[in-house]
Amino acid sequence: MTTEKKQTLAGWILSGVLFAFLAFSASGKFLQPPEMAEILGHIGYTAEKTLPLGFVESACAILFLIPRTSFVGAILLTAYLGGATSTHYRVGDPFFMPIILGVLVWVAYGLRTPSVVKGALGVS
Repeated sequence: MTTEKKQTLAGWILSGVLFAFLAFSASGKFLQPPEMAEILGHIGYTAEKTLPLGFVESACAILFLIPRTSFVGAILLTAYLGGATSTHYRVGDPFFMPIILGVLVWVAYGLRTPSVVKGALGVS
């Protein structure tokens, strides 16, 4: 297996892990178990506001998985996670997790799209 194929595989695996994490997070917003309601209430979101957030999170994650829309999905996930970072910072919670996830989104995208990495490095 070539290095490029290994990088692409690693990118898809990382994308799958990220998707699973985001799907789990979105499912909490859809199902609204008491624990999730408590967490979201702490950061200032009511039950009616969490459902649209779940849809946005799901849509961004799905767009990220589709190869033709993965670039737009990565941008939208970055914006979504930026909002999560701001929200956690505002209430005084640790805010490093959304930042880490945002970086991993771009690492996964770069790994599964070798032309992006080559272009960024100026390699033909």
